[in-house]
Amino acid sequence: MPAPESGPWRSILRVATFLAVLYLFFVSIDLMSSAFKMAGAGFANRLFETVSDPLAGLIIGMLATSLVQSSSSTTSIVVGLVAAGTLDLRIAIPMVMGANIGTTVTNTIVSMGHVTRRGEFSKAFAAGTVHDFFNVLAVLILFPLEVMFHPIEKIAVALSRTFEGIGGLSLVSPLKVVVEPLSHVISDLIPHPLPLVILALLLLFFALARMVKIMRSTILGRIEALFDRVLFRNDLASFTLGAVLTATVQSSSATTSLVVPLVGTNVLTVRKIFPYTMGANVGTTITAILASFATGNPVAITVALAHLTFNIMGIAIIYPAKNIPIWLATKAGEIAGRSGRKTVLIVVGYLALYLIPILYLLLT
Repeated sequence: MPAPESGPWRSILRVATFLAVLYLFFVSIDLMSSAFKMAGAGFANRLFETVSDPLAGLIIGMLATSLVQSSSSTTSIVVGLVAAGTLDLRIAIPMVMGANIGTTVTNTIVSMGHVTRRGEFSKAFAAGTVHDFFNVLAVLILFPLEVMFHPIEKIAVALSRTFEGIGGLSLVSPLKVVVEPLSHVISDLIPHPLPLVILALLLLFFALARMVKIMRSTILGRIEALFDRVLFRNDLASFTLGAVLTATVQSSSATTSLVVPLVGTNVLTVRKIFPYTMGANVGTTITAILASFATGNPVAITVALAHLTFNIMGIAIIYPAKNIPIWLATKAGEIAGRSGRKTVLIVVGYLALYLIPILYLLLT
């Protein structure tokens, strides 16, 4: 007969195991980012040098961010280029708009961890792409308006006057403090992008499988109540959580990827996490805003505030019509989950979002 303490100790062990695989999950995302940076940082920097018009700026912002997997990094680079006088403000603003789209690739990669379970994959893929649909819709609406009338620029310029004279500020990401030591050791041991990204994917799928198994067998009911009744109890709570968490850890890829398996295992729904992803869009602008304060350059501050303005305007326009991106993501998930052939079709369509802009750049 087991000792009375065996029950509590077993629960503690499962929680500890869950925290360990969650740590590996974040390490894998950081390793993917490092691998993409190794492979694409030089190319991304060359992309910035080829900007000739707002549409090219939008595309380059999207592609550069998909390569370095950090909209904060892309926007901070853009802020620095504007501060140095090598990039025009009216090209920089479309760049930060494109950065919003590029940063969502990680979510879709995470959803692939559920591909062997059709029901879960449908929900996880919808969760991974709802952020894409929001960002793409925001760009489709606001980019033409910005090119013609410059509303984002005008609002950002007005806001920047409020912050003139503010010195450099910085935040330390607790997630990076915990994750980067192991990530750096692994990156130093494997200094080549291809094997590093393979290892990152293996770690990601292993951690994801273990997380899902633990949630399904042990803590699913408990955390479902926590998430449903507290953290995601309404749209405002969900939005605030996404904004605060992303501003704190300074990685929208990490915070939005975290909810993908929760949707796949029915802890949350796409509708529940939609405000959370919008909050993440706002939270991720904090890094670039702080970087712009450090430059002391009013135009650089304007670029960073333009990123914030774009996200807020996108929310104001799309949130009342939130059923559209939610329906699009849900439909994409349903189609992707029907069969292996449909999965390939949807993934190819997703990749086309990046391949078509590359062709545009090559042909112009």
